[in-house]
Amino acid sequence: MNLWPAAAPLQGPRVLLEPLAITHAEEAAEILGDERLHTWIGGTPPTREELERRYRRQAVGHSPDGRQGWLNWMLRRRIDGQLIGTVQATLYRPSPDGLGPSPDRVEAELAWVVGHAFQGAGYGKEGASTMVLWLRTQGVAGFVAHVHPGHGASAGIASALGMKPTGEVHDSEVLWADFDPRERSSG
Repeated sequence: MNLWPAAAPLQGPRVLLEPLAITHAEEAAEILGDERLHTWIGGTPPTREELERRYRRQAVGHSPDGRQGWLNWMLRRRIDGQLIGTVQATLYRPSPDGLGPSPDRVEAELAWVVGHAFQGAGYGKEGASTMVLWLRTQGVAGFVAHVHPGHGASAGIASALGMKPTGEVHDSEVLWADFDPRERSSG
């Protein structure tokens, strides 16, 4: 099994990134329970019990087969500790030649969710930027995100992180990357 870094507590100027724990489920259910969020992230609002099950799996820090590292943080305002959203990174070793994962290159698929009441204040951008800066210190070489084509705020965050739309579409979302996936090379 591959070893992946564990999520560490992180700080930005206005946000705290707290590593995910199962105990976050009750608090997160309030933020993630807003139907308006699911316009962009899909699905339906999760219950506390569903979040507990999900967080129990994710808090392990890696997929069952070890091929992916799972880093999840709860996003909080520094000023009052209020939970305002989540940021996450799925780490993997890409297959540049289609024959197997690269032993030298690690990439991350990023995601972020900011509660409806906290949107428009730059918290998503700051949380995602704080996460990316830390991931770079952990050796992550490239970043991708899937963004709904109508979600300007998420496109703005991806752009601020140095990503550009690739033209690839997966499940109605555009793949953004800070490199050209077609020209991926190891190292």
